[in-house]
Amino acid sequence: METLSKLFGSETKVKIMRLFLFNPEHVFGIKEIASRVKSDSSRVRKEMSVLQKIHLVKHRSSGKTNGFIANLQFSHLLPLQNFLINVEPLQSKEIIKRISKLGTIKLIIVAGVFIQEPESRLDMLIVGDNVKKGALENTIKTLESEIGKELKYAHFTTEDFKYRLSMFDKLIRDVLDYPHKKVLNRLPIL
Repeated sequence: METLSKLFGSETKVKIMRLFLFNPEHVFGIKEIASRVKSDSSRVRKEMSVLQKIHLVKHRSSGKTNGFIANLQFSHLLPLQNFLINVEPLQSKEIIKRISKLGTIKLIIVAGVFIQEPESRLDMLIVGDNVKKGALENTIKTLESEIGKELKYAHFTTEDFKYRLSMFDKLIRDVLDYPHKKVLNRLPIL
């Protein structure tokens, strides 16, 4: 994210751009944008003004819908989408660092948005013990704010994961049988 924020002027701007590029049909209000990118409303207003001036986003006000939406007519939309979406959202070391703080983590598998596979069932599979649900949700929300997209994830205890693996659980098979990347693997069975 550091390189992109230097390239585009600010981390907030990069997060906002990713939010709109991953959700081109969605109308966002300032408060929702601020919440999703974890920034204050005044900073978001400033960045939205810039993005509106270059026509990347446009204001939409119709009935109960009032906010901003991606401008699908923006002349550089596709190259910008390809660049921001295909640049690795987070480095493996950063993912390990953030998730490992949450408990005794045995396995982290990324797919979906992390490897540019939009059809994946999950973006992240986490296996670990003593993980507090609230802390995991907060970490995922922070990751979502940086990536610009809601993440599909699953967390299993080690025992539950081994059981599901032995039973050929469909979700586990869908993750393991399709493109994915193991960023952390402390399980001898995989």
